[in-house]
Amino acid sequence: MEGADLAIELGIPARAEYVALARLVVSSMASSRRDLADDRIDDLKVAVSEACTNAIEAHRNSGSGDNVTLACIEYDDRLVISISDQGKGFDPESLPEHPPVTDPERLNFERGLGIPLIRTLVDDVEIRSGPDGTEIRLVMNCGRADFFDDIEIDDDIDFDASIDLDGTAE
Repeated sequence: MEGADLAIELGIPARAEYVALARLVVSSMASSRRDLADDRIDDLKVAVSEACTNAIEAHRNSGSGDNVTLACIEYDDRLVISISDQGKGFDPESLPEHPPVTDPERLNFERGLGIPLIRTLVDDVEIRSGPDGTEIRLVMNCGRADFFDDIEIDDDIDFDASIDLDGTAE
């Protein structure tokens, strides 16, 4: 996260009911701190939902009890959302090609549309996957909201907050 202006990291239980929390955190940061139109924020929320759902499914398939990690990282010219899981990983290059949405053959694809959808909704997507998990980084090119033009960020502040959402913290 070198060069980042601000980073927020949140561990969420790998359960579907927490996808809404991930969307809320991302949309709050995007709408209050970034210069993004409402429709672009909606695109980002859908992309985050898809990525979190994939991460939760990876956890379920691998039997992992760990949290899915959501990070919002602000740079001067972009917002990066990272979703990481500890599933078995996959080869992003092996994803099948889908026919165009206008092709009736597309109706035969009930699954596997999440990553292609994510790629159309955000400006850039980076996927790093291996046997110990997957990280997907969603990039939205955007500046800071005008509100923050006159505010100086103190890089020396270290803030760490942990939230026990499912009561399993020791």
